[in-house]
Amino acid sequence: MAKTMTAAKKKVIGVAAITGAALLGDSMLIIALPVYWQEFGLTSLWQIGLLLSINRFIRLPINPLVGLFYQRFELRTGVLLALLIAVGTTAGYGFFNEFWLLFLMRLLWGVAWSLLRLGGFLTVAEAATEDNTGNLVGLYNGLWGIGGLVGMLGGGLLVDQTSILFVTSLFAAIGLVMVPAVFILIPLSKVEQEEPAQVKASKNWLTVDSGIILVTGAMVGFIIFGLFASTLSTSIEAHYDIEWNAAGLTVGAATLAGIIQALRWGWDPFIAPKIGKRIDSSKTPVLFIIVPALIGAVLLFGLGFVQNIVPLLLLLLLFQFFSTVFVTTADTLAVKTASQTHKVKVMTAYTIVVDVGAALGPLIAFMLLGTYELAYVYYLAGLMFMMLGIGWVWKQLKQSQ
Repeated sequence: MAKTMTAAKKKVIGVAAITGAALLGDSMLIIALPVYWQEFGLTSLWQIGLLLSINRFIRLPINPLVGLFYQRFELRTGVLLALLIAVGTTAGYGFFNEFWLLFLMRLLWGVAWSLLRLGGFLTVAEAATEDNTGNLVGLYNGLWGIGGLVGMLGGGLLVDQTSILFVTSLFAAIGLVMVPAVFILIPLSKVEQEEPAQVKASKNWLTVDSGIILVTGAMVGFIIFGLFASTLSTSIEAHYDIEWNAAGLTVGAATLAGIIQALRWGWDPFIAPKIGKRIDSSKTPVLFIIVPALIGAVLLFGLGFVQNIVPLLLLLLLFQFFSTVFVTTADTLAVKTASQTHKVKVMTAYTIVVDVGAALGPLIAFMLLGTYELAYVYYLAGLMFMMLGIGWVWKQLKQSQ
């Protein structure tokens, strides 16, 4: 059993490490683009929303094709292809300062992320057992999140101090250095397609359980990965009247936003696996969805009301913490449900709905910002989170009757 666990963890760690390296450029862009959009060659706010969304929209038709890809090709092939595309797009963010060329880079990055994300989920589903699913999901999410940590914290700080071209070239070089690691860390194996016997007898994989998991995944994408992440810099900039200085460095809105996001990616490798273990051992794992959803709703309403930078930063950090709990639980329940039904179909559907939400989040947020204040955007997100929490409570009550 120990050998099996060691092999499973090595496989998950390998996919997560490569994913983190590929994520650097995208993480930097989320922080830098809303603040330095004119230096990227943009002329209107709607272009920001579109560039931060189109990579997710392209994944909607791509994800089913990626599922078929992993049935026919080795996992290493898909990860290597994704890493090379990520290197090219990251470099392109710095070299191109025309909207349509950046638009093309974001489309290509969407393809790369589909290969990485679905490959990672399928790897966890393949390696996990009923007793360690949450732990491996938390380990996977936490480790690839280190790429977000470096991209957002390092990217936000370096863009404030140097230039966009320097940062994108540096992150692209890091991606190239990681190419040999693909051959060392990623095994030459295909995703097993064997399904449980009871599943083979039924073609219906879309049930009440899988349905609410998909709705939850859509909220993960829309609120956490989309709306919240894309408006973080804007929110801080709106409340940040005087720039701070530390050790001779200017702490701008992009740097602060990078720190806030990076703190989450920094604690995820430690907290997410522990949360996963608690989910595995809990008799009522649904509480790990209900509680953070309802608390998250309250925090989002608070973000709409707050006026000063210090309480704003506190609320942002609290929301980040409960986001870790929420995302880890949603992913764990998705993997558990997939393992008991049609593995590829459920995980492909889950990644699609997460992408739909993550695509609509920035687009709708910046469209609303053209007419309404940012506070109303957070009120909308808080209402959606509250309705989701109530939905899970209703489902739990129905099952207990």
